[in-house]
Amino acid sequence: MTGSGRDRLRELLDAVLDEDHANLDDMARGAFSSPWHFSRQFSLGTGESPVALRRRVMLERAAWQLRDGCGVTETAFAAGYTSVEGFSRAFSRAYGYPPSTTGSRALAPSGYSHWLPAPNGVHFHPPMHLWVEGDTGGYGRGVGAGQVTAQMVHHDLDDTRILLNAASDLDIGDYERVRFPGLVVLEWDGPEGSIAQVLGNLVWSKQIWLASMVGADEPVRAGNDVASLCKQFDVIAPQWAEAVRDIDRRNAWDDRLIDALCDPPESFVLGGVVSHVLTFAAHRRQLVRHMLRAAGRSVDNGDPLEWQRGASPHMLGDEPEGNPT
Repeated sequence: MTGSGRDRLRELLDAVLDEDHANLDDMARGAFSSPWHFSRQFSLGTGESPVALRRRVMLERAAWQLRDGCGVTETAFAAGYTSVEGFSRAFSRAYGYPPSTTGSRALAPSGYSHWLPAPNGVHFHPPMHLWVEGDTGGYGRGVGAGQVTAQMVHHDLDDTRILLNAASDLDIGDYERVRFPGLVVLEWDGPEGSIAQVLGNLVWSKQIWLASMVGADEPVRAGNDVASLCKQFDVIAPQWAEAVRDIDRRNAWDDRLIDALCDPPESFVLGGVVSHVLTFAAHRRQLVRHMLRAAGRSVDNGDPLEWQRGASPHMLGDEPEGNPT
C-alpha cells in the first residue's frame, strides 16, 4: 500500500484504519465526508463496509499479536474493544477458537494464517502495514465459498465444545454405557455405541487427519474420558481451523497429500479430506445428542442456523458487543 501518489480509495482506507477513528463518524470526518457518503464510497470501492473492514483488520492484527506473545487483555484493548469478554467472543467467532489458545506461531501453517476472508484482498501485514492480494484466486477472491467452509468448520468446533461440556458431568456409567450395540460409523474407527466412544472419535479424527496434512508423526491417542478429550481438543481445534483456512487462502483444495500413516500409503485430495472430516463429524455430533437425550439430558439440535445468529460479525455484518467501532 505504498506509492508516490495518493488516490481517494487510499485516503478512505487511511480514514478507516486510523487508530483515533473509533467509529463511523470519526472515519467520515477524517476523510472530510459525511458518514453516509463516506460509507457509500468505501463500500463501492472495497465491497466491504468501513466498520466491517476495520473490525476484520483489527482482528487480524490481534491474531498476529497474540502469536507474537502479547497477552489477551492488552491485545483486546489495542483492538478497540472495551472488554476482554467482547473481544474473546468476536475472536472466537471469527477464527473458530478462543484467543487464549493462540500463543504460538507453531500453530500457523503459513505466515499469513491470521488473515480472515476478505472480498477485497485487504489484510493486516505486520508489523503495521496493509497487504493487498492480487487477482490470483487466493483467499481474498471467490470468498463466498470460503465463507461457507469457514462457517462449517467453526460450527463443527463450537458444537463439539458444547457437547464435550454437556457430557462433562455425566456419571461414568452413563458416559460409557453402550446405547447402540454394534454401531460402527467407519470400519477403521471401531465401535461407537457409547458417548465416550463417539466423542473420542470426534476429536481423534481431526488429530489423525491433521497429522497427515502437515506431515507430522502419528499422534498418540489419549483416553476417552472427558477431561482428556477436552485437553486434546483445546490443542487440535485451533490447529485444524488454521490448516483449513490456509488451504482456502492458497486455493489448494485440489492439492494432494500422500498419507504415509496409512498402510499402504494412500493419496487424498485436500478438499476431500476436509469434506470427509466435516461429514462424519456432523453425523457423530448428532449421535452424541441422541445418546445424551437417552441419558436424560436436554440438548439443542445443533442447528447451524441457530448458531449462525451469533456467528462471526465480519461474515454476517453485525457489530460485536463491546466494540466501539
